[in-house]
Amino acid sequence: MAKPKKRYVCQECGTVSPRWQGQCEDCGNWNSLVEEAGATVFEAKHHLASGGRDLGLVGLNSDIALPERASTGISEFDRALGGGLVAGSATLLGGDPGIGKSTLLLQTAANLALRGLDVVYVSGEEAVDQVRLRARRLGLGEAPVRLASATSVRDILTTLGQAAPPALLIIDSIQTMHSDLIEGAPGTVSQVRASAQELIRFAKERGSALMLVGHVTKDGSIAGPRVLEHMVDTVLAFEGERSHQYRILRANKNRFGGTDEIGVFAMDDKGLAEVGNPSALFLTDRAEQVTGATVFPALEGTRPVLVEIQALTVRLSSGATPRRAVVGWDSGRLAMILAVLEARCGLSFATAEVYLNIAGGYRISDPAADLAVAAALVSAHSERPLPSDCVLFGEVALSGEIRPVAHAALRLKEAAKLGFQRALVPPSVAGHDDLTVKPFRTLANLVDHVLGRD
Repeated sequence: MAKPKKRYVCQECGTVSPRWQGQCEDCGNWNSLVEEAGATVFEAKHHLASGGRDLGLVGLNSDIALPERASTGISEFDRALGGGLVAGSATLLGGDPGIGKSTLLLQTAANLALRGLDVVYVSGEEAVDQVRLRARRLGLGEAPVRLASATSVRDILTTLGQAAPPALLIIDSIQTMHSDLIEGAPGTVSQVRASAQELIRFAKERGSALMLVGHVTKDGSIAGPRVLEHMVDTVLAFEGERSHQYRILRANKNRFGGTDEIGVFAMDDKGLAEVGNPSALFLTDRAEQVTGATVFPALEGTRPVLVEIQALTVRLSSGATPRRAVVGWDSGRLAMILAVLEARCGLSFATAEVYLNIAGGYRISDPAADLAVAAALVSAHSERPLPSDCVLFGEVALSGEIRPVAHAALRLKEAAKLGFQRALVPPSVAGHDDLTVKPFRTLANLVDHVLGRD
């Protein structure tokens, strides 16, 4: 027998090293390398050009039916999934502790079970009675969901193999699962990878939809090996602050649909409630005009969401270094907007502290928010409020030019539906029947408008 070759796998990033060392060369973490048994020298050099089975190759243009989808009974969840659950698919759901992952999946399981589908919920973190109590608190205690508390993948697959496969299998969470084929504690790279592989193989072979709950690290990424995200068909991220009411379900990967849709939920005493009009969550009462406040029609997939951008400037007289604080937006982009305002528009924020906040805990990565942020900064700096019935969007270039953005008509339509009457936009945006559209070619033109110079 050839002696097995040792290898060492980083528990943080999955990097394989032929020898142990204190620090991982790729991610820089200390004491994260754990020994695993690797392939033998014979296996590594074995010739694989013969001895296998012949594969049936098909053409790319072969006819294929679209996969059937089962609705979860939660339209916002279906939207993020691309239309519903697909039989034989594997979905990974990640999110911060307490964000509502288990609550969402328990509500989904109850909805499907009440419609006559077989649903199995396996919890590796809670006892069965704890899951029952949560279901009773959510008003789902009568749903015929089959529950189990287990961490052994062999026990789970043995139990499921004794009868017809369930329509939906929920594993909460994959970091607690353990395979006796691999040495190591639950949650290690090798255990997470092996456990997920066995569960996904069961789902693909038996046609069950598989939902895996994943822990997240401090920076918000899903814990465990990166290969876990490549193994599944869909990766969903549950975002939001526990101090805020709203939750956003976003698809980072979807083999059966797009990744440009989101589902919006609100947490209440009955669990997660769907939010049909997300703009109502992120807009405050605008009966009075306030300096430094603008409204931006953000776009999440095909869904426009109106959010309020708030800016505050505080002049310093002591000569201290001014502070720049941002919540919900990119701090580097704020620095760029401040530089453009100073270089192209003659406004200096060098002696003022600048605070920028996206109301409601919303996070924006859309470059179309540049114009709304710039207008909020100018309004706060000059203490001149913008009209409360006005929305703004447009990308600001380093030259001070206001560039066009995608889906302008959709943004204007949502603003008009919520009662806004005017829009400050890039010059290429067409007019709208229900809105007064005022185009601006440069940021300097917008500053003149806010300051009443035009």
